[in-house]
Amino acid sequence: MDITVHASFLPHDDPEASLAFYRDDLDFEVRNDVGKGKMRWITVGPKGQPDTSILLAPPAVGPEFTDEERRLIAEMMAKGTYGFILLATGNLDAAFEKVQAGGAEVVQEPTDQPYGIRDCAFRDPAGNLVRIQQRP
Repeated sequence: MDITVHASFLPHDDPEASLAFYRDDLDFEVRNDVGKGKMRWITVGPKGQPDTSILLAPPAVGPEFTDEERRLIAEMMAKGTYGFILLATGNLDAAFEKVQAGGAEVVQEPTDQPYGIRDCAFRDPAGNLVRIQQRP
């Protein structure tokens, strides 16, 4: 069987701020941007990896969500406990400096973890946790 990861989804509540973070701070390319206002679906991904994408989407859109579920998702996003992604880079310190310079909320500076990796963490504008680890 030949299965790959094509896309993952992260919520956004401010498409312009999320676009700036992923495009400018993480240097991802924009692959698609559809919709208007806060109802925008923006596909971004690492340059040179056209088969791997992140879809930044408005949360809890659709009739299948109840008002209570929408409220709960909004609360979780505000606390930063709803979305999460793990990225990897060949130069963690340079990546950390670039993202920090863009003004992202730092959760953890580059740290050698006891389980053998070196990583750092930020929150994107929607509160999603973005961890970046050093590739071996």
